Amino acid sequence: MDMGNETPHSIIAAAFAQLEEGGSVSLDSVARAVGLTKPGVMYHYPTKEALMLALVDSVLDRWESELTARLGATSSQAGPHERIRAYLDWSLSGEFSETDLVAMSDPKLRRTLTHRWTERLAPWLTLPTDLAPDVRARLIAARLLADGGWLADATNFFPPTPDERARVHLLAHNLIKD
Repeated sequence: MDMGNETPHSIIAAAFAQLEEGGSVSLDSVARAVGLTKPGVMYHYPTKEALMLALVDSVLDRWESELTARLGATSSQAGPHERIRAYLDWSLSGEFSETDLVAMSDPKLRRTLTHRWTERLAPWLTLPTDLAPDVRARLIAARLLADGGWLADATNFFPPTPDERARVHLLAHNLIKD
């Protein structure tokens, strides 16, 4: 396999496939899956941490792209209600898989991975401190409903039916009315 632009994509795809199958990700296992040596993988991702951070970034690149598309703007161009609304709408879309849980997939790297997760989502989910306490509480409640929506889908742990999802969506939207 060549060391061109396609190789990092193949490595990431193989790592996600391992996660989808319920396996753990290692430099060795990914190397075998893509037909490279471990040093061949390490050329692109020198450590397991680098590989796992690339997986988190891949998920969050997709999430940010979807959130930006739903918002019709970047996070910096919108207020807190609009950002939380975009997150809510997308989180209750039902379009999540187990690979979206990548930040929690390696106990030894969980702090590093969740730190990256938090950094990347902060522009979308951080609320101004000067919001009125009741407004802030309603936006946080809606975000927590949204968090539960995508988590239920990603884990397949009691995901809501389409009708239930629509009702929760409406309830959450009522929480964040300006």
